[in-house]
Amino acid sequence: MAAGGEHGANGLQEHAGALEEGRGGVENQTGRESSEQTLNRTGKQPMFSVQFVQKILAEIFGTYMLIFAGCASVTVNLRTGGTVTFPGICITWGLTVMVMVYSVGHISGAHFNPAVTFAFATCGRFPWKQVPAYAAAQLLGSTAASITLRLLFGTEHFFGTVPAGSDVQSLVLEFIITFYLMFVVSGVATDNRAIGELAGLAVGSTVVLVVLFAGPISGASMNPARTLGPAMIIGRYKGIWVYIVGPVGGAVAGAWAYNLIRFTDKPLREITRTGSFLRSARMS
Repeated sequence: MAAGGEHGANGLQEHAGALEEGRGGVENQTGRESSEQTLNRTGKQPMFSVQFVQKILAEIFGTYMLIFAGCASVTVNLRTGGTVTFPGICITWGLTVMVMVYSVGHISGAHFNPAVTFAFATCGRFPWKQVPAYAAAQLLGSTAASITLRLLFGTEHFFGTVPAGSDVQSLVLEFIITFYLMFVVSGVATDNRAIGELAGLAVGSTVVLVVLFAGPISGASMNPARTLGPAMIIGRYKGIWVYIVGPVGGAVAGAWAYNLIRFTDKPLREITRTGSFLRSARMS
């Protein structure tokens, strides 16, 4: 699944940016930025600083716990004749996203999803040079969780995602639900008018909602790492491209869609005079 975060936002209250990279839990009530935040905003933070390593570890641990819990619910449900139930699987994914956002959102931004990381980078809210490291950490966490599940339960039941119908049907559905998720993440994680304390609840609830109607059709991945990890460990790659193209495209579209309605106090004449609309929307 996914959670989200932004790198290098302007100073807000302690929990307002729980999903937002470098924003929550490190600044005081006057909104002053720490030295680390200043480095993050200017893009001059050392790639292998202690803080960056901690962020990578947080992404690995968070993604591992997310994929392990969510995929374990699928496997246990199949092995025990439906004791977890489909609504139970949906709730497991949503609750895991919520608790991990509250656990490590203030450290790494709680992305857990290469599509989310990439989307924030396209909006200028996450440094491009850190995207490969974040994506690698997320894929590592997913792969490690998949290995654990294989050791525990074998390969009898596949806990990855494959299209139940046509690839095109699942592609469109993955695009839409990831758009939905990223739109919510952008709102609660990057807008200073949002109630930041509810960020984890909002994102987790969104995951439950979309899995309820999309799970039986596409598996409701919304996350390339969630699909790639189990696929590589089990060796089942049917429709794998759907879960890369759909979530990445949907996440980018969702992030930019929210940018179109993001609050700005600049008049239209000033925006168009000082630069392009897209650049102004990205920096507002």
